[in-house]
Amino acid sequence: MASTLEDDLCCTVCYEIFEDPVILSCSHSFCKVCVRSWWNNTQTSDCPLCKTHSKELSGNLVLKQLCESFVRERDRRLSAGSGALCTLHAENLKLFCLDHQEPVCVVCRDSRKHSGHRFRPFDEAAQQLREQLEDKVQRLKKSIKQGEKASEEFDLAVRHMKLQARHAEKHIRETFEKLHLFLKEEEEARLAALREEEEQKAGMMKEKTEALKRQIAALSHAVRVTEEELGAEDLSFLLGYKASEERVQQCSPLGEIRLPPGALLQQAKHLGNLHFNIWTSMKNMVSFTPVILDPNTAGPEFLFSQDLTGVRVGARQQLPANPERRVHTVLGSQALGSGTHSWDVQFGDSSGWELGLLPESALNGDNLEPGSWKLLFSEGSWSTISPSNQPFQLPRFKTFPTIRVKLDWDRGRLSFCEPDDNLPLFSEKHTFTQRMFPYIKTVNDFKILPAEFSVRVKEHEDEEEEDEEEEDEYYEEGE
Repeated sequence: MASTLEDDLCCTVCYEIFEDPVILSCSHSFCKVCVRSWWNNTQTSDCPLCKTHSKELSGNLVLKQLCESFVRERDRRLSAGSGALCTLHAENLKLFCLDHQEPVCVVCRDSRKHSGHRFRPFDEAAQQLREQLEDKVQRLKKSIKQGEKASEEFDLAVRHMKLQARHAEKHIRETFEKLHLFLKEEEEARLAALREEEEQKAGMMKEKTEALKRQIAALSHAVRVTEEELGAEDLSFLLGYKASEERVQQCSPLGEIRLPPGALLQQAKHLGNLHFNIWTSMKNMVSFTPVILDPNTAGPEFLFSQDLTGVRVGARQQLPANPERRVHTVLGSQALGSGTHSWDVQFGDSSGWELGLLPESALNGDNLEPGSWKLLFSEGSWSTISPSNQPFQLPRFKTFPTIRVKLDWDRGRLSFCEPDDNLPLFSEKHTFTQRMFPYIKTVNDFKILPAEFSVRVKEHEDEEEEDEEEEDEYYEEGE
């Protein structure tokens, strides 16, 4: 194939018109920058074409002047034409190189620079690339909407954490005002822990929110600029397509954005069993509730008492959609493991509720049934859910205002009973392999009742032995 003047004036390294050409001892010429780069990469001083060793570079003044003359003539022809001409050959741009992603003329198509490349007509290439870029822009728009929604959720979480902190602070102050002055240091220590967690978690959420807003702003700018370029004429669009494509590729979609687990303040840590935790200093004012409810797991219609042991059902609140939260449901703040546990739940004259235990593994998914134990009461009818599906019988339309749950994790015993008359409702034996969360589901008010306790260790041990003997007799009768 016969070479053109433009081919003869192109560097064989960069395939562009010579810029500051130099000549080697073998008489081959290259751009000065190109040959220097070639030598740096190969760690030699050989000619890129013939591999002849060259010790020095000499400027090729004649070739430089010839190239400058060629470029001036080409620019003159371009300025005199319609503007849609090849910058190398001053020919009309009619094709689009798919490999180089740029408009070319017919001379470019046959040149060595585009040897073996794929070409398309303008209109066909523009339509295809527009569709590809539009699809990417739509994905970015969707990502922006997800980001904006997540940003609103993060803002709500920060506001909610501040409300949690204020509520906890108020209750802590009211509690410590009832104690003697020598407990002041204990009070300040607990407030400091609360503030530290608030500052840490609120700061973390603020950083996440600010970072997310910056990402959204960057994506929005990229989308806005790209959409403007999508509306341009075909030639103008294709001339700027590579830059548009690079800009869009550099914009990574935000992906799924959710409020991280454990992001909210752990109110139960600061408020749960508060009197009992300072019992060593003020024994005469201690009350102990065996199960403290976790507001972060509660439905938005639950309103909690200050000590997190009672619930009143009210108007639906706007709460963060953290993954631990479920409608009409609340869990205990701590999972129960080794040892014996007992707690009373007062439902009053409620017409329906679910009470039981959930394994820790159930909290990782939406299905709460596998491995759970539940006693259900609805409109006078009783039923149970358990791994063994053990049948039981209770009188219909019989209601009990208070239900006691007993769990002996080590001996694998679980029972539900009516505490006043110690009337058994349901019992089962099971080998527990993971810790269990207290679980309550209802649309009515309820309360976890305080437990009686003794500080006489030996007598307490004797009572436990008596309770174990009674439970042995109860399970043997049940069997």
